[in-house]
Amino acid sequence: MNPSATFMFSEGSASNPPPPQPRPPPQLSRYESQKRRDWNTFCQYLKNQRPSVPLSQCNCNHVLEFLRYLDQFGKTKVHLHGCVFFGQPDPPAPCTCPLRQAWGSLDALVGRLRAAYEEHDGSPETNPFGNGSIRVYLRDVKESQVKARGIPYKKKKKKINQQNKAQRDEQQIRTPKPQLI
Repeated sequence: MNPSATFMFSEGSASNPPPPQPRPPPQLSRYESQKRRDWNTFCQYLKNQRPSVPLSQCNCNHVLEFLRYLDQFGKTKVHLHGCVFFGQPDPPAPCTCPLRQAWGSLDALVGRLRAAYEEHDGSPETNPFGNGSIRVYLRDVKESQVKARGIPYKKKKKKINQQNKAQRDEQQIRTPKPQLI
């Protein structure tokens, strides 16, 4: 063997392993992706205010203004009080009433932003998305949309499994009741 020969090692040989490749970040869940998009949108909204509002000075009034701003991009028809279709669940013809954000969408948005605020070092005590005025606003939106559509909103009751119900009833029968003396 020629002592002056140079040996070239290929990238995968045992004496010279290839540099470790950085792993791609894990794929975000749909919820996490939406939360990130919502947070970025809200932060951009604050930056676009004149004057710009730093996140540390953000309060519930800024959140309410943001929710009202988003209302213009809604896709839910909300009939006005003077509309002939007010209170009708399935109107027979189109009308000029505005499209709004559905209250369920706003409620979910506030929940995601509330979580994102705390993930970005905001304290739960100062979280503007958890303020009572936000809950009142969401409740008012829900009630007005329910009236406009004519469909009362009722929470879905949990269905009780018939077998579990029978077992509970049987348990109550077997358990002796205390005697009053």
